[in-house]
Amino acid sequence: MMPGPFELVIILAIVILIFGGKRLKNLGSDLGGAIKGFKSSVKDAETEEEEEEEEEEEEEEAIEVEVEEIDDHEEAEIETSDDTSEESSEK
Repeated sequence: MMPGPFELVIILAIVILIFGGKRLKNLGSDLGGAIKGFKSSVKDAETEEEEEEEEEEEEEEAIEVEVEEIDDHEEAEIETSDDTSEESSEK
């Protein structure tokens, strides 16, 4: 059950009496700074994660291109060796 507006005012008055207005202001600004730092850290971590994923994708694409080049080279060697075997059988 949520406290009503009257209960919230009483809680706020008790907190101000315990901590004082100036100390409460400092606590609020410190808490705000901590939240801001946390958000920026989370954002930085997400950015780094996205950059790592992009690098991995680029590496995978480069590997695929190398594999295709190797396959093309092997096919060319097979075709030339087939040509020479046909020539030797004709002789």
